Amino acid sequence: MSWNAALSLNYRVAQSKTLLDFEHSGPLRVLQSLYPEGPSICHNVLVHPPGGLAGGDALDIHIRAALGSHALITTPGATRFYKSLGERAVQHTRISLEDHARLEWLPLETIAYSGCMAENRLDLQLAPAAQMIGWDISVLGLPASEQPFARGSLVLHTQLLGAGGAHSPWLERGQIQASDSRLLHSPLGLAGHSCLATLFFIAGSSISVPAKEQFLSEARHICNAHPLAATSGVTSPQAQVIVLRTLSHHVEQALSLCKQVRGAWRRQAWGLADTPPRIWAM
Repeated sequence: MSWNAALSLNYRVAQSKTLLDFEHSGPLRVLQSLYPEGPSICHNVLVHPPGGLAGGDALDIHIRAALGSHALITTPGATRFYKSLGERAVQHTRISLEDHARLEWLPLETIAYSGCMAENRLDLQLAPAAQMIGWDISVLGLPASEQPFARGSLVLHTQLLGAGGAHSPWLERGQIQASDSRLLHSPLGLAGHSCLATLFFIAGSSISVPAKEQFLSEARHICNAHPLAATSGVTSPQAQVIVLRTLSHHVEQALSLCKQVRGAWRRQAWGLADTPPRIWAM
């Protein structure tokens, strides 16, 4: 029996404060809004009480940020895709930002258990003056428990949608099959790493060349000083997008690098301090 859930988050501004209106069905919740940085930035934690998705389950998350709002969303722990008997489990997150809205989409890692049939999908639509920072951090199997990703598959999909249904300016979609030893172990693939992470800064319109160069420079400086320097890289695959990618044997290292670069990009883009969500310190 499938266990589906949906959550709709709608951010708006009233009297210079970002407020959240939400609706939910099934076992998916949002905790109380917090304002550790003042009223203009709303921090929220998404909670999925079952703790993971099995075959046939679906999580449907809609996030909308209205004019001038700023939201930061994270999770209290990993999202887990468990073993499936054949049906696919899907988490589909849709994000829509109006002009001058900002969103930080920072869920903790997604763990693909051996035997899962999983898809983690993220669709983004930004108005011309909107901006966001987000990441996807995925772990194959349970390497710390010596349980490798021996069976199953994980589909990772991230897409920036064009305005009015226009052609997508940026799309990344890949399928990791546990049986694909060439991808998992080749030096041209994951080279035996069990954790792969992508951090991105996206604007609703083209990022200026000077700003882009500063984003790239800041991130490369941090990467070069980090233990993951040899397996990290920063590029701008599209005029609206800047991307950091890294491979790691341990999720903690990948999270550490993404958090550092996220803080640097936050300061550069928005003049804001590197303020982590409170739940990360618990």
